[in-house]
Amino acid sequence: MNSPLALAKWLSADRHPQHVVAFAGQKCFTQTDLMKDVQRIYRWLHCQPGKRWALCFDNSYDFIAALLATLHAGKTPVLPGHSREAQLREQRRHFCGVISDVPLNLDCPVLNPQTLDVPALTSFEPVPEDAGVVFFTSGSTGEPTQIFKTLRALDEEIVWLAALWGEDLHDCRLVGSVSHQHLYGFTFRVMLPMALGLACDALMIHFPEQLAARAAHPLLFISSPAFLKRLDINLAAPVFKRVISAAGKLDDDTAQQALPWLKTPVSEIYGTTETGVLAWREHAQPDPEWQAFPAVQFTQQGDGWRVASPLIHQGHVQLDDILEFTAQRRFRLIGRRDRIVKIEEKRISLSEIERRLMALPGIEDAAVVPVTRGKRIALGAVVVAPKADATSKQQWREALSAWLEPLAIPRFWRVVERIPLNSQSKRAWAQLQELFDETR
Repeated sequence: MNSPLALAKWLSADRHPQHVVAFAGQKCFTQTDLMKDVQRIYRWLHCQPGKRWALCFDNSYDFIAALLATLHAGKTPVLPGHSREAQLREQRRHFCGVISDVPLNLDCPVLNPQTLDVPALTSFEPVPEDAGVVFFTSGSTGEPTQIFKTLRALDEEIVWLAALWGEDLHDCRLVGSVSHQHLYGFTFRVMLPMALGLACDALMIHFPEQLAARAAHPLLFISSPAFLKRLDINLAAPVFKRVISAAGKLDDDTAQQALPWLKTPVSEIYGTTETGVLAWREHAQPDPEWQAFPAVQFTQQGDGWRVASPLIHQGHVQLDDILEFTAQRRFRLIGRRDRIVKIEEKRISLSEIERRLMALPGIEDAAVVPVTRGKRIALGAVVVAPKADATSKQQWREALSAWLEPLAIPRFWRVVERIPLNSQSKRAWAQLQELFDETR
């Protein structure tokens, strides 16, 4: 396979005009289509004031066109990770306008590219050398944190992945069950196929039946542990060149149960929005160790680990995970250090939910804990609300839905006189967890 094409060269004339960039069902989008769709956004955006533009698209092809137009226009793409109006209003200070195919009522310009005419093709301004993309992730405080990723780092990440797996990916199409609006999906559903010249599915796969229907071509499938758990082995399986999973730890049972249907071991990526990819492993046998990428360096600091990598904008970060190294470049994950939990591969900040609860009328204090029932994890909220009545919980849920994803809205509720504290006047998390123990 040829060397990966840097993002700034994706509109290069080196690719055949009929090269298939993306597809949606039976419809294919070619390099010529992409040039036209980028051009109409670029022409409008190039004349607009303001530097930072939020991109809110579910369709990956439309997103790629908006991404390229934004970068070539000398602007900075901002990925809020969603299209929720209430949350976009809260994040409003981080962008001067929005490009989206969703109608949004915001106090800034909102552009729907479909409303623009397609102009005659002209040359594009080159992408600035210091260009990058802004992502968001929830820190331990619950406040969304901006993460700036340079194009240089995003391109370098693809060089690493191509060196690892590129030779396996000839003549296949890329499909995915994860959103391109967060870094994992952006890297694997946008950067990887565009850099390697693979046709990518513009539509996200939500159900196993949709995956089984993509049987016309060999596939590179970008998945998550939650989707792999839902595979229906009674369906006829497509041919998979490779299956990649990330966004949450893949357990052995799921990996081994999926193997006969996939007919290839699942390859798993470990990383974060802040760090990019850090390590990988392949589930050819149970409980495989993680193998760090060559340029990634881990340094122990107290009970945690600091990681340094060329992919990290500030050079190094402190990891939330606790690692146990078994050899110089191999390790296991044995726990987490912060109050971020993952539910069905969604990174949920318990602190943010508590902050939202505290802002609701009648709630004086709140604590949120993960609650395990069977093999499922949901959230439990312990609130101090002296005037709560039988309708309060439903009202709280409805109020939270304006700000939080459904998975982040507590399913279980306990109203108490005060949040229990330990002898150090800190929250007694074990005691809070016991409030949701069904055996007590």
